[in-house]
Amino acid sequence: QVQLVESGGGLVQAGDSLRLSCAASGRTFSRYSMAWFRQAPGKEREFVASISGGGGSTYYADSVKGRFTISRDNAKNTVYLQMNSLKPEDTAVYSCAARLYWQVVITTNGYNYWGQGTQVTVSS
Repeated sequence: QVQLVESGGGLVQAGDSLRLSCAASGRTFSRYSMAWFRQAPGKEREFVASISGGGGSTYYADSVKGRFTISRDNAKNTVYLQMNSLKPEDTAVYSCAARLYWQVVITTNGYNYWGQGTQVTVSS
């Protein structure tokens, strides 16, 4: 079992940066690949980025490539999402998710564990 808790959301202006954190419980964090998804009002949840258990492999949605960076610190059981050059269309609830073993999976049903989410609002 893995429990995930996100933090770091808030209200920022377009062009600003924000770093989200996702703290995980458990002693086998490095076995799990991690991902960030987001859901804007009235829209389906969409994939943002993912990272392998050791951190050596990452994958990004085209919409955030070059602006967002996913990373992890396995000693702290934490995965991060550094978001730069934020745009109003990045406004959403951001959730982290976990699955055993690395594979590029961009659908929600590919992940077994989810956090509650943190709100990110980008004003123009």
